[in-house]
Amino acid sequence: MQNCHSIVEKAQTNNKVILKKSVIIWGEKRAKLRKKKKKLTMRYRSSILISLLVFQYLSIFCVAQDFDFFYFVQQWPGAYCDSRQTCCYPKTGKPAADFGIHGLWPNYKDGSYPSNCDPDSVFDKSEISDLMSSLEKYWPSLSCPSSNGFRFWSHEWEKHGTCSESELDQHDYFQSALKLKEKVNLLQILKKAEIEPDDGFYSLKSLVEAIKEATGYEPGIDCNRDSAGNSQLYQIYLCVDTSGSDIIKCPVLPRGRCASQVQFAKF
Repeated sequence: MQNCHSIVEKAQTNNKVILKKSVIIWGEKRAKLRKKKKKLTMRYRSSILISLLVFQYLSIFCVAQDFDFFYFVQQWPGAYCDSRQTCCYPKTGKPAADFGIHGLWPNYKDGSYPSNCDPDSVFDKSEISDLMSSLEKYWPSLSCPSSNGFRFWSHEWEKHGTCSESELDQHDYFQSALKLKEKVNLLQILKKAEIEPDDGFYSLKSLVEAIKEATGYEPGIDCNRDSAGNSQLYQIYLCVDTSGSDIIKCPVLPRGRCASQVQFAKF
């Protein structure tokens, strides 16, 4: 079965062909059928209009409908801050030493992903007012300058959330991520496997196996490097169904940048 975005590409190609043929046919007919000019003009204009409307419908439908799963991504603040980039604590203060939500990202099975799907659907903090305290706690921004998180959440909604509007409205999008965070306590899972954020080094294999044993599914692990060049645990990816509710087997795992031994930085 073809992906919806490939169907749109074919529709776009067909539109170009129809437009080209319409120009050629009209040029040929005009000389011979000047008396029927008005009738032919309406016919070909209608053909072009219908084709463009079909293409527009397919584009909107695909934007709204076509993704295969989510990546639910959590990041370790110790690795974010202990790197070549600077970090700034939120205006609410230093976050807890826990994995924070980075995002809930719609993806395709071929590894590509949609983004910025609806420029008219802007972030509206009034839509998530009841979630604000939880977002501040579990989805903190560490970027500089220090902020209240709105810029971070706005970016995540407009780049990723708008591509899942067929399943989740703005409130449901953020609420789903918070519920997933509650469902999967990564720090607790790793500590149970005696993997602690103590600046110690752990095998990448042990990290993967600990999370797989607890969730039933293999995670994606991403690393960055500290100022000394050490590979450190940075982000953990879990795959989620299109409803944003259940952890599933990853159709494709992201390419990590981890060494075989990974540091779990203090925070």
